[in-house]
Amino acid sequence: MLYRYLVGLVPLLAAFPAFAQQDFRSCIDSLRPAAAKAGVSAQTFSYAMRGVQPDLSILDLMNAQPEFKTPIWDYVAGLVDEERVEDGRSAMQKWANALAAAEKRYGVNRYIVAGFWGVESDFGRAMGTRPLIQSLSTLSCYGRRQSYFSREFISTLKIIQDGDIAPEQLQGSWAGAFGHTQFMPSTFQRLAVDLDGDGRRDIVNSVPDALGSTANFIRKAGWNEALPWGYEVRVPRSFNSDLAGRAKGKRRPLSEWAAMGVTRIDGSSLSGNYPAGILLPAGINGPAFVITRNFDAIYSYNAAESYALSIGLLSDRLRGRTGIRTPWPTDDPPLSREQRRELQRRLAAQGFDVGEPDGKIGSKTRAAIKSVEQQLGMRPTGRAGGKVLDALR
Repeated sequence: MLYRYLVGLVPLLAAFPAFAQQDFRSCIDSLRPAAAKAGVSAQTFSYAMRGVQPDLSILDLMNAQPEFKTPIWDYVAGLVDEERVEDGRSAMQKWANALAAAEKRYGVNRYIVAGFWGVESDFGRAMGTRPLIQSLSTLSCYGRRQSYFSREFISTLKIIQDGDIAPEQLQGSWAGAFGHTQFMPSTFQRLAVDLDGDGRRDIVNSVPDALGSTANFIRKAGWNEALPWGYEVRVPRSFNSDLAGRAKGKRRPLSEWAAMGVTRIDGSSLSGNYPAGILLPAGINGPAFVITRNFDAIYSYNAAESYALSIGLLSDRLRGRTGIRTPWPTDDPPLSREQRRELQRRLAAQGFDVGEPDGKIGSKTRAAIKSVEQQLGMRPTGRAGGKVLDALR
Protein backbone atom coordinates (compact mmCIF):
# COMPACT_ATOMS: atom_id res chain seq x y z
CA MET A 1 0.00 0.00 0.00
CA LEU A 2 2.83 2.37 0.95
CA TYR A 3 4.68 1.57 -2.28
CA ARG A 4 1.61 2.43 -4.38
CA TYR A 5 1.34 5.70 -2.49
CA LEU A 6 4.98 6.58 -3.17
CA VAL A 7 4.70 5.70 -6.86
CA GLY A 8 1.57 7.82 -7.13
CA LEU A 9 3.42 10.67 -5.45
CA VAL A 10 6.08 10.88 -8.16
CA PRO A 11 3.95 12.74 -10.77
CA LEU A 12 2.87 15.15 -8.03
CA LEU A 13 6.48 15.86 -7.11
CA ALA A 14 7.34 16.43 -10.75
CA ALA A 15 4.43 18.84 -11.12
CA PHE A 16 5.42 20.85 -8.04
CA PRO A 17 9.23 21.21 -8.08
CA ALA A 18 9.35 23.35 -4.93
CA PHE A 19 7.54 20.63 -2.95
CA ALA A 20 9.82 17.99 -4.46
CA GLN A 21 12.90 19.98 -3.47
CA GLN A 22 11.67 20.44 0.11
CA ASP A 23 10.84 16.76 0.42
CA PHE A 24 14.22 15.85 -1.10
CA ARG A 25 16.16 18.02 1.34
CA SER A 26 14.34 16.49 4.27
CA CYS A 27 15.15 13.01 3.02
CA ILE A 28 18.80 13.85 2.41
CA ASP A 29 19.17 15.29 5.90
CA SER A 30 17.80 12.03 7.28
CA LEU A 31 20.73 10.19 5.65
CA ARG A 32 23.39 12.23 7.44
CA PRO A 33 23.55 10.02 10.57
CA ALA A 34 24.08 6.85 8.51
CA ALA A 35 26.75 8.61 6.46
CA ALA A 36 28.50 9.83 9.61
CA LYS A 37 28.42 6.30 11.06
CA ALA A 38 30.08 5.06 7.85
CA GLY A 39 32.86 7.59 8.30
CA VAL A 40 31.69 10.37 6.00
CA SER A 41 32.41 13.80 7.48
CA ALA A 42 29.78 16.53 7.65
CA GLN A 43 32.02 18.65 5.43
CA THR A 44 32.17 16.00 2.72
CA PHE A 45 28.42 15.47 2.86
CA SER A 46 27.65 19.17 2.51
CA TYR A 47 30.28 19.68 -0.19
CA ALA A 48 29.02 16.78 -2.30
CA MET A 49 25.36 17.81 -2.01
CA ARG A 50 25.90 21.50 -2.66
CA GLY A 51 23.39 22.61 -5.31
CA VAL A 52 22.22 19.04 -6.03
CA GLN A 53 18.55 18.71 -6.97
CA PRO A 54 16.59 15.49 -7.52
CA ASP A 55 16.37 14.13 -11.03
CA LEU A 56 12.89 12.62 -11.12
CA SER A 57 13.34 11.48 -14.72
CA ILE A 58 15.42 8.63 -13.31
CA LEU A 59 12.27 7.16 -11.80
CA ASP A 60 10.82 6.76 -15.27
CA LEU A 61 13.84 4.67 -16.21
CA MET A 62 13.52 2.60 -13.05
CA ASN A 63 9.81 1.98 -13.37
CA ALA A 64 9.62 1.51 -17.13
CA GLN A 65 8.38 -1.97 -18.00
CA PRO A 66 10.31 -3.47 -20.92
CA GLU A 67 8.00 -3.55 -23.92
CA PHE A 68 10.47 -5.35 -26.10
CA LYS A 69 12.16 -8.56 -25.07
CA THR A 70 15.48 -8.87 -26.85
CA PRO A 71 16.05 -12.32 -28.36
CA ILE A 72 19.35 -13.85 -27.31
CA TRP A 73 20.69 -13.69 -30.88
CA ASP A 74 20.06 -9.95 -31.05
CA TYR A 75 21.64 -9.40 -27.65
CA VAL A 76 24.81 -11.27 -28.57
CA ALA A 77 25.03 -9.75 -32.05
CA GLY A 78 24.95 -6.25 -30.58
CA LEU A 79 27.79 -6.96 -28.17
CA VAL A 80 30.00 -9.36 -30.09
CA ASP A 81 30.42 -8.09 -33.63
CA GLU A 82 33.42 -7.54 -35.89
CA GLU A 83 33.56 -3.87 -34.99
CA ARG A 84 33.89 -4.58 -31.27
CA VAL A 85 36.41 -7.33 -31.86
CA GLU A 86 38.63 -5.04 -33.93
CA ASP A 87 38.25 -2.20 -31.43
CA GLY A 88 39.06 -4.62 -28.63
CA ARG A 89 42.21 -5.88 -30.27
CA SER A 90 43.40 -2.29 -30.74
CA ALA A 91 42.61 -1.46 -27.11
CA MET A 92 44.40 -4.58 -25.92
CA GLN A 93 47.48 -3.66 -27.93
CA LYS A 94 47.46 -0.11 -26.58
CA TRP A 95 47.08 -1.25 -22.97
CA ALA A 96 49.07 -4.47 -23.22
CA ASN A 97 51.29 -3.61 -20.23
CA ALA A 98 48.32 -2.90 -17.96
CA LEU A 99 46.58 -6.10 -19.03
CA ALA A 100 49.76 -8.09 -18.46
CA ALA A 101 50.14 -6.57 -14.98
CA ALA A 102 46.54 -7.35 -14.06
CA GLU A 103 46.89 -10.88 -15.41
CA LYS A 104 50.08 -11.50 -13.43
CA ARG A 105 48.81 -10.04 -10.17
CA TYR A 106 45.33 -11.58 -10.12
CA GLY A 107 45.64 -14.73 -12.20
CA VAL A 108 42.87 -13.81 -14.65
CA ASN A 109 43.68 -13.83 -18.35
CA ARG A 110 43.68 -10.56 -20.24
CA TYR A 111 41.06 -11.69 -22.76
CA ILE A 112 38.35 -12.15 -20.14
CA VAL A 113 39.23 -8.81 -18.54
CA ALA A 114 39.04 -7.13 -21.94
CA GLY A 115 35.72 -8.89 -22.56
CA PHE A 116 34.24 -7.14 -19.54
CA TRP A 117 35.72 -3.84 -20.67
CA GLY A 118 34.18 -4.19 -24.14
CA VAL A 119 30.73 -5.23 -22.99
CA GLU A 120 30.48 -2.74 -20.12
CA SER A 121 31.67 0.47 -21.80
CA ASP A 122 32.76 -0.34 -25.36
CA PHE A 123 36.38 0.07 -24.24
CA GLY A 124 35.75 3.36 -22.50
CA ARG A 125 33.53 4.98 -25.13
CA ALA A 126 30.27 4.68 -23.19
CA MET A 127 30.79 5.09 -19.44
CA GLY A 128 27.62 7.11 -18.80
CA THR A 129 27.06 10.82 -18.27
CA ARG A 130 24.69 11.07 -15.29
CA PRO A 131 26.21 12.55 -12.10
CA LEU A 132 26.34 9.76 -9.52
CA ILE A 133 25.58 12.00 -6.55
CA GLN A 134 22.43 13.31 -8.21
CA SER A 135 21.25 9.90 -9.40
CA LEU A 136 21.92 8.01 -6.20
CA SER A 137 20.60 10.74 -3.89
CA THR A 138 17.39 10.79 -5.95
CA LEU A 139 17.06 7.01 -5.80
CA SER A 140 17.76 7.11 -2.06
CA CYS A 141 14.63 9.20 -1.57
CA TYR A 142 12.16 8.10 -4.24
CA GLY A 143 11.11 4.87 -5.92
CA ARG A 144 11.96 1.29 -5.07
CA ARG A 145 14.96 -0.10 -3.18
CA GLN A 146 15.71 3.15 -1.35
CA SER A 147 17.78 1.40 1.33
CA TYR A 148 19.98 -0.20 -1.34
CA PHE A 149 20.56 3.05 -3.19
CA SER A 150 21.19 4.98 0.02
CA ARG A 151 24.08 2.60 0.76
CA GLU A 152 25.44 3.22 -2.73
CA PHE A 153 25.00 6.97 -2.19
CA ILE A 154 27.03 6.81 1.03
CA SER A 155 29.70 4.72 -0.73
CA THR A 156 29.94 7.46 -3.36
CA LEU A 157 30.46 10.05 -0.63
CA LYS A 158 33.31 7.94 0.72
CA ILE A 159 34.94 7.83 -2.72
CA ILE A 160 34.84 11.62 -2.77
CA GLN A 161 36.16 11.91 0.77
CA ASP A 162 39.03 9.52 0.09
CA GLY A 163 40.06 11.63 -2.89
CA ASP A 164 40.16 8.74 -5.35
CA ILE A 165 37.97 10.44 -7.97
CA ALA A 166 36.79 14.05 -8.20
CA PRO A 167 33.02 14.53 -7.74
CA GLU A 168 32.53 16.05 -11.20
CA GLN A 169 34.13 12.95 -12.75
CA LEU A 170 31.82 10.55 -10.97
CA GLN A 171 29.38 10.04 -13.81
CA GLY A 172 27.74 6.86 -14.99
CA SER A 173 24.44 5.08 -15.52
CA TRP A 174 21.14 6.14 -14.00
CA ALA A 175 21.54 3.40 -11.38
CA GLY A 176 25.03 4.51 -10.32
CA ALA A 177 27.40 2.16 -12.20
CA PHE A 178 30.50 4.04 -13.36
CA GLY A 179 33.94 3.76 -14.87
CA HIS A 180 35.45 1.70 -17.67
CA THR A 181 33.92 -1.50 -16.32
CA GLN A 182 30.88 -0.02 -14.58
CA PHE A 183 31.42 -0.74 -10.89
CA MET A 184 28.77 0.20 -8.38
CA PRO A 185 30.23 2.47 -5.65
CA SER A 186 30.08 -0.24 -2.97
CA THR A 187 31.86 -2.64 -5.33
CA PHE A 188 34.48 0.02 -5.90
CA GLN A 189 35.00 0.35 -2.14
CA ARG A 190 35.48 -3.39 -1.76
CA LEU A 191 37.46 -4.35 -4.83
CA ALA A 192 38.96 -1.39 -6.70
CA VAL A 193 42.76 -1.38 -6.82
CA ASP A 194 45.53 1.07 -7.64
CA LEU A 195 47.29 -0.79 -10.44
CA ASP A 196 49.13 2.21 -11.87
CA GLY A 197 50.70 3.03 -8.49
CA ASP A 198 49.74 6.72 -8.27
CA GLY A 199 48.21 6.36 -4.82
CA ARG A 200 44.59 6.58 -5.98
CA ARG A 201 42.04 4.04 -7.15
CA ASP A 202 40.56 5.65 -10.25
CA ILE A 203 38.52 3.46 -12.60
CA VAL A 204 37.35 6.50 -14.57
CA ASN A 205 40.61 8.13 -15.66
CA SER A 206 43.04 5.23 -15.22
CA VAL A 207 42.62 2.29 -17.58
CA PRO A 208 45.16 0.24 -15.57
CA ASP A 209 43.19 0.77 -12.36
CA ALA A 210 39.95 -0.22 -14.11
CA LEU A 211 41.45 -3.37 -15.62
CA GLY A 212 43.16 -4.36 -12.38
CA SER A 213 39.99 -3.78 -10.39
CA THR A 214 38.02 -5.94 -12.81
CA ALA A 215 40.57 -8.73 -12.61
CA ASN A 216 40.42 -8.52 -8.82
CA PHE A 217 36.62 -8.80 -8.93
CA ILE A 218 36.74 -11.87 -11.17
CA ARG A 219 39.38 -13.54 -9.01
CA LYS A 220 37.34 -12.94 -5.84
CA ALA A 221 34.30 -14.37 -7.67
CA GLY A 222 36.07 -17.73 -7.92
CA TRP A 223 37.84 -17.64 -11.27
CA ASN A 224 40.11 -20.62 -11.96
CA GLU A 225 42.56 -19.91 -14.75
CA ALA A 226 43.05 -23.65 -15.30
CA LEU A 227 39.48 -23.92 -16.61
CA PRO A 228 37.77 -22.47 -19.67
CA TRP A 229 34.64 -20.39 -19.12
CA GLY A 230 32.98 -22.81 -21.51
CA TYR A 231 32.82 -23.61 -25.21
CA GLU A 232 30.32 -24.53 -27.89
CA VAL A 233 29.29 -28.18 -28.15
CA ARG A 234 27.01 -30.35 -30.21
CA VAL A 235 24.23 -32.24 -28.47
CA PRO A 236 22.40 -35.20 -30.02
CA ARG A 237 18.83 -34.80 -31.23
CA SER A 238 17.72 -37.09 -28.43
CA PHE A 239 19.26 -34.88 -25.74
CA ASN A 240 16.93 -34.20 -22.80
CA SER A 241 16.85 -30.42 -22.50
CA ASP A 242 15.60 -30.70 -18.91
CA LEU A 243 19.16 -31.68 -17.99
CA ALA A 244 20.51 -28.33 -19.17
CA GLY A 245 20.97 -25.31 -16.93
CA ARG A 246 23.45 -23.21 -15.00
CA ALA A 247 22.44 -24.44 -11.54
CA LYS A 248 25.08 -26.37 -9.62
CA GLY A 249 22.67 -29.27 -9.21
CA LYS A 250 22.78 -29.78 -12.98
CA ARG A 251 26.56 -30.03 -13.21
CA ARG A 252 27.99 -33.39 -14.25
CA PRO A 253 31.47 -34.69 -15.01
CA LEU A 254 32.34 -34.19 -18.66
CA SER A 255 32.54 -37.95 -19.03
CA GLU A 256 28.82 -38.23 -18.28
CA TRP A 257 27.94 -35.63 -20.91
CA ALA A 258 30.17 -37.46 -23.36
CA ALA A 259 28.34 -40.72 -22.60
CA MET A 260 25.11 -38.96 -23.62
CA GLY A 261 26.58 -38.13 -27.00
CA VAL A 262 27.73 -34.55 -26.36
CA THR A 263 30.84 -33.60 -28.34
CA ARG A 264 32.79 -30.46 -29.07
CA ILE A 265 31.37 -28.45 -31.93
CA ASP A 266 34.01 -29.88 -34.28
CA GLY A 267 32.95 -33.42 -33.40
CA SER A 268 35.93 -34.21 -31.18
CA SER A 269 35.50 -35.77 -27.76
CA LEU A 270 35.06 -33.81 -24.55
CA SER A 271 38.17 -33.84 -22.40
CA GLY A 272 38.82 -32.90 -18.79
CA ASN A 273 37.71 -34.15 -15.39
CA TYR A 274 35.88 -31.09 -14.05
CA PRO A 275 32.12 -30.77 -13.53
CA ALA A 276 30.23 -28.72 -16.09
CA GLY A 277 26.72 -27.79 -17.13
CA ILE A 278 25.07 -27.54 -20.51
CA LEU A 279 23.63 -24.19 -21.53
CA LEU A 280 20.93 -24.00 -24.20
CA PRO A 281 20.30 -20.22 -24.43
CA ALA A 282 17.86 -20.54 -27.34
CA GLY A 283 16.53 -24.01 -26.65
CA ILE A 284 17.43 -27.40 -28.05
CA ASN A 285 17.42 -26.14 -31.65
CA GLY A 286 20.02 -23.43 -31.07
CA PRO A 287 23.68 -23.33 -30.05
CA ALA A 288 24.72 -25.35 -27.00
CA PHE A 289 27.59 -24.71 -24.62
CA VAL A 290 29.48 -26.52 -21.91
CA ILE A 291 29.92 -24.08 -19.01
CA THR A 292 32.17 -24.28 -15.96
CA ARG A 293 32.47 -22.51 -12.63
CA ASN A 294 34.22 -19.69 -14.49
CA PHE A 295 30.92 -18.94 -16.19
CA ASP A 296 29.52 -18.41 -12.69
CA ALA A 297 32.31 -15.95 -11.93
CA ILE A 298 31.33 -13.91 -15.00
CA TYR A 299 27.63 -14.25 -14.12
CA SER A 300 28.26 -12.79 -10.65
CA TYR A 301 29.17 -9.46 -12.27
CA ASN A 302 25.70 -9.14 -13.79
CA ALA A 303 23.22 -11.92 -13.13
CA ALA A 304 22.11 -12.71 -16.69
CA GLU A 305 23.11 -15.72 -18.74
CA SER A 306 23.04 -13.71 -21.97
CA TYR A 307 25.47 -11.22 -20.41
CA ALA A 308 27.90 -13.88 -19.21
CA LEU A 309 27.72 -15.67 -22.54
CA SER A 310 28.49 -12.47 -24.45
CA ILE A 311 31.58 -11.79 -22.36
CA GLY A 312 32.82 -15.34 -22.83
CA LEU A 313 32.25 -15.19 -26.57
CA LEU A 314 33.88 -11.77 -26.90
CA SER A 315 36.92 -12.96 -24.96
CA ASP A 316 37.21 -15.93 -27.34
CA ARG A 317 37.04 -13.66 -30.38
CA LEU A 318 39.68 -11.35 -28.91
CA ARG A 319 41.85 -14.42 -28.42
CA GLY A 320 41.49 -15.27 -32.11
CA ARG A 321 38.97 -18.08 -31.84
CA THR A 322 35.94 -18.41 -34.08
CA GLY A 323 32.47 -17.30 -33.09
CA ILE A 324 29.34 -19.39 -32.69
CA ARG A 325 29.07 -22.01 -35.42
CA THR A 326 25.54 -23.31 -34.83
CA PRO A 327 22.88 -21.07 -36.41
CA TRP A 328 20.42 -19.39 -34.11
CA PRO A 329 16.87 -20.76 -34.53
CA THR A 330 15.50 -17.81 -36.49
CA ASP A 331 14.84 -17.01 -40.14
CA ASP A 332 15.36 -13.30 -39.46
CA PRO A 333 19.09 -12.88 -38.84
CA PRO A 334 20.36 -10.51 -36.14
CA LEU A 335 22.14 -7.29 -37.05
CA SER A 336 25.57 -6.03 -36.09
CA ARG A 337 25.88 -2.51 -34.71
CA GLU A 338 26.92 -1.14 -38.10
CA GLN A 339 23.90 -2.80 -39.70
CA ARG A 340 21.69 -1.29 -36.98
CA ARG A 341 23.11 2.13 -37.73
CA GLU A 342 22.40 1.55 -41.42
CA LEU A 343 18.83 0.58 -40.54
CA GLN A 344 18.40 3.79 -38.55
CA ARG A 345 19.83 5.89 -41.37
CA ARG A 346 17.43 4.30 -43.84
CA LEU A 347 14.51 4.87 -41.47
CA ALA A 348 15.53 8.51 -41.10
CA ALA A 349 15.67 8.82 -44.89
CA GLN A 350 12.05 7.63 -44.94
CA GLY A 351 11.12 10.52 -42.64
CA PHE A 352 11.10 8.72 -39.30
CA ASP A 353 12.49 10.36 -36.19
CA VAL A 354 14.90 7.79 -34.76
CA GLY A 355 17.34 10.21 -33.15
CA GLU A 356 21.06 9.82 -33.68
CA PRO A 357 21.90 6.71 -35.76
CA ASP A 358 23.98 5.11 -33.03
CA GLY A 359 23.05 1.45 -33.39
CA LYS A 360 21.10 1.48 -30.12
CA ILE A 361 17.56 0.30 -30.68
CA GLY A 362 15.29 2.46 -28.54
CA SER A 363 11.59 3.21 -28.51
CA LYS A 364 11.76 5.61 -31.47
CA THR A 365 13.54 3.09 -33.69
CA ARG A 366 11.16 0.29 -32.70
CA ALA A 367 8.13 2.47 -33.42
CA ALA A 368 9.54 3.33 -36.85
CA ILE A 369 10.24 -0.33 -37.59
CA LYS A 370 6.66 -1.24 -36.68
CA SER A 371 5.35 1.38 -39.10
CA VAL A 372 7.54 0.04 -41.90
CA GLU A 373 6.52 -3.54 -41.13
CA GLN A 374 2.85 -2.57 -41.33
CA GLN A 375 3.40 -0.78 -44.62
CA LEU A 376 5.09 -3.88 -46.02
CA GLY A 377 2.41 -6.26 -44.76
CA MET A 378 4.79 -7.82 -42.24
CA ARG A 379 3.87 -8.71 -38.68
CA PRO A 380 4.61 -5.53 -36.66
CA THR A 381 7.22 -6.58 -34.11
CA GLY A 382 9.46 -3.53 -33.88
CA ARG A 383 12.49 -5.81 -34.01
CA ALA A 384 15.61 -4.64 -35.81
CA GLY A 385 16.31 -7.71 -37.92
CA GLY A 386 17.64 -8.66 -41.29
CA LYS A 387 14.25 -8.84 -43.00
CA VAL A 388 13.27 -5.24 -42.37
CA LEU A 389 16.75 -4.01 -43.28
CA ASP A 390 16.65 -5.94 -46.57
CA ALA A 391 13.20 -4.49 -47.28
CA LEU A 392 14.47 -0.95 -46.74
CA ARG A 393 17.45 -1.61 -48.97
